[in-house]
Amino acid sequence: MKINAKNIEYRELNQLIKKSKGDITIDNCIGQRYIASGLSNKKIKINGTPGNALGAYLDGAEITVLGNVQDATGDTMNDGKIIVHGSAGDALGYAMRGGRIYVRGHAGYRTGIHMKEYETKKPVIIVGESAGSFLGEYLAGGILVVLGLSGTGMVVGNFPGTGMHGGKILLRGNRIPQSLPPQISISPIEKGNFGEVETYLREYCEVFSLDYEGITKEPFFILKPNSSNPYHQMYVTN
Repeated sequence: MKINAKNIEYRELNQLIKKSKGDITIDNCIGQRYIASGLSNKKIKINGTPGNALGAYLDGAEITVLGNVQDATGDTMNDGKIIVHGSAGDALGYAMRGGRIYVRGHAGYRTGIHMKEYETKKPVIIVGESAGSFLGEYLAGGILVVLGLSGTGMVVGNFPGTGMHGGKILLRGNRIPQSLPPQISISPIEKGNFGEVETYLREYCEVFSLDYEGITKEPFFILKPNSSNPYHQMYVTN
């Protein structure tokens, strides 16, 4: 089904989406909020720029955006996939607890904050260019990857991993952030030894038609909580 979102108020647009059967294409999207919130078992393609909280509480649906997205995309997302061919605003994947978000361009401040995982639920965010400050703030679980594909400047802003007590952050390139909080450790990844992250990196490259071998031949660093991390002790009992 095709929906022309021009001049449609966000509540009406979301009602149309929920009532629609089969795959959905939304044209002329201009800032409507809460698109696909809580949805499962739908595939949605968006031409334009959706507003805040795209895919909030998403529960299994797949969203592809041929453009940029605004703030709080994937807020408290539980399952499914969000693919962004442009860039993302602030608080991408806030409190995300499952599913995958792949962004071809840049992401704003506080990407992946308060992400968490439980048993088989493991949220994943991969950003193709750079991410702003406070990446992975209070990270409790899941995987964050920033690739810096343009090769210019720092791949991440200030204070990545502040308050981090679980999960992992992977940064590609030689330039290590200078403002790392003392509660996390950073170490190089042995070439090609990505473990579980390899599956997501390969899928990301397939989605955006990128060269996996070319991307992964560059150095990567991994950020994890220190074993003596005081934040870790606050949240984990063992």
